[in-house]
Amino acid sequence: MTRSILLVEDDENDVLVMKMALEKVGLTGLIRMATDGREAQDYLSGSGIFADRHEYPLPYLILLDLKLPRVMGLEVLKWIRERPEFDSTIVLILSSSSMPEDIQGAYRLRANGYLVKPHTLENLQLMTQAIKGFWFIHNQPSLASR
Repeated sequence: MTRSILLVEDDENDVLVMKMALEKVGLTGLIRMATDGREAQDYLSGSGIFADRHEYPLPYLILLDLKLPRVMGLEVLKWIRERPEFDSTIVLILSSSSMPEDIQGAYRLRANGYLVKPHTLENLQLMTQAIKGFWFIHNQPSLASR
């Protein structure tokens, strides 16, 4: 797969297991990282070291945690959705929270999906397989995101 994924996650363990799960289902192409909300905004806006779009391409899909340092996930989502250049970017919330207000807040800000982090590696692999199947195989992206 050549379409890139931006994983926005501050927990090193979650990053490690998520990258392993994505690689296991064949999404090994371009997985890029941001460890806090401000870094995600910098990445997406091409600020500083992220100006090189060959090295830091705009993502096709963003996996966004809610509880992040500096700028929280819902603020990052709001920031993304305020910019027309990201209208077709897929943003999936990937959070430990199953609180209704977090879920509703994410959908109100036009998240494409809300996923609760699985507690087992097996369930994480099932989830990443579902992400691959739906968003990378069956979904027909707009021309802007190709």
